[in-house]
Amino acid sequence: MYEAVLKNLQRHIEPTREETEIFLSLVVPKNIKRKEFLLKEGDVAKQQFFVINGCLRTYTIDAGGKEHVLMFAPEDWWCSGDLYSFLSGQKSVNSLEALEPTTLLQISKENLEVLYQRAPKFERFFRVLFQNAFVFHQHRIGANLSQPAEGRYALFTKTYPDLENRIPQKYIASYIGVTPEFFSQMKANMSRRKS
Repeated sequence: MYEAVLKNLQRHIEPTREETEIFLSLVVPKNIKRKEFLLKEGDVAKQQFFVINGCLRTYTIDAGGKEHVLMFAPEDWWCSGDLYSFLSGQKSVNSLEALEPTTLLQISKENLEVLYQRAPKFERFFRVLFQNAFVFHQHRIGANLSQPAEGRYALFTKTYPDLENRIPQKYIASYIGVTPEFFSQMKANMSRRKS
């Protein structure tokens, strides 16, 4: 169970055995069912999650009641559901839900502070993680403002190469900012052009 997260950590830091043991003592394994929530709008995000297997989605609901998928978190991804809420302690405007039965590791904000004190190397890891999240969202906003739907779909498939056949198409449509009907027609047109 821990092998995936240790490989993930080693992309940015090389913790000692003692630092790794401290980290593992502060994370908690959790299994959640499909459609189970880890965060609901109005709650405060108090955990960071690492997905071992399964998939989560972060979404928000607009004033008209329409859902907008902001990101997915499949295997090997970290997420909180609402980074602003996690860092500031303010109520979340997002929800975080499992799209599949999901196994994950979670670390609370309090345990993260303990980790920073006892193994300072991890502060660098999470700083890089949060910076990468900021860059990811900046690129996503830019694509949403400047790319046509097909371009946003291409970016989705590049970002999440193994996800399209695992999750309902309506969530992909929401992620790229189109209706499910438009998405279905767009894919059909793309397929015709390839033939």
